[in-house]
Amino acid sequence: MRKWSMAVAVAAAIGSAQGAAAADVKVINEKAAFPEGPAFIDGKLHYVEYGGNTILVWDGQTNKELWKSEGCGPSAVLPLGDGDLIVTCYDNGTIARVSRGGETIASYDKDEAGDALLGPNDLTSDGKDGAWFTASGPWESGPIVGKVYHLSADGTIRMSADDLHYANGIALSADGKRLYVNESEAGRVISFAVGEDGSLSDRRLFVRVGAVDEASGAGAYPDGIKIGPDGNFWIGQYSSGRVVVVDAEGAFVKAVEVPSPTAPNLAFAPDGKSIFVMSVDDTSNAPYWGKVYEVPLE
Repeated sequence: MRKWSMAVAVAAAIGSAQGAAAADVKVINEKAAFPEGPAFIDGKLHYVEYGGNTILVWDGQTNKELWKSEGCGPSAVLPLGDGDLIVTCYDNGTIARVSRGGETIASYDKDEAGDALLGPNDLTSDGKDGAWFTASGPWESGPIVGKVYHLSADGTIRMSADDLHYANGIALSADGKRLYVNESEAGRVISFAVGEDGSLSDRRLFVRVGAVDEASGAGAYPDGIKIGPDGNFWIGQYSSGRVVVVDAEGAFVKAVEVPSPTAPNLAFAPDGKSIFVMSVDDTSNAPYWGKVYEVPLE
C-alpha cells in the first residue's frame, strides 16, 4: 500500500486489448476507504480499509464490518492456519490478532529482538500455520529500511531480511522454496530462497515491472502480488489501474485493467474464475475513497 498522491495513469487511456472490458467489471463496493490486503477466508472475501481502520467481509451480496480499530491503519488481513486472523497495522506499527468473530485477541509491536515494527504492510501464509509479512518503513523514498519478518503461530516475530526499498507485496511459491517481495520504490520484485529453518538467502532480482510492461513504464510502482492458480504472478500497482501478469520466468503475459487510477492489490475467487481488485480513486485526501471490483477472467 502507498498513501501519497502521484501522477497516475488512467486505465481508460491504456489499450483495452490486454485488459478486461469495462462492461465486464462489477463494482462490489463503490465507496471503500482505501481498500487493501484482500484474502478469501471461509469462502468469503475479507479485506481491510486503511482509511477506515476496518476489516470488511463480502459474502457475495453485501459488505459487512467485522472489526474496527482506530489508529491501526490496516494494510492486509490473513488467517493463521485455520485459527485467528492477523492484520498488519501500518500506522501504529503493530500486528493485530483477531478472532473469526471480530474480537481483538492480541497485539504485537516488537520482534523477538525487541525492535519496533515500522510500517507493517502485506502478508502471505508460510504454509505452516504462520505467516511472512513485510514492513515498509516510512513513506519517504529516501531511507532504504524495509524488512521481511516471519510470524509464527504462537506470535513470535523474527526479522528475516532487511535493506529493502519499501518492502510491500509478498508471496510464497507453491513449493515453499522461494519468497517473492515487491520493492515498490525500486519498481521491482525480488525473491529469496527459503531455508528449512525459515531463514532467507539467495536474494535475487525477479522482475522490473516497467521493463516488461511498456504501459506501466518507468513510473511502475508494484504494490501487492499474488500467485494465481495459473502459476503466474499477478502484480497490483499503485501507479495505475493495471494488474500486470508475468510468468515464472518474469516474462510478460498480459495485463488486467480496472476503471480507477490505482489497483494496489487483489485476491482470486476460490473457483479461480475472477479476481477481486482493490482500488483507490482519491489518492490525495483521507480517507482515500476507492472501489472494490470483481473482474472475470477468461
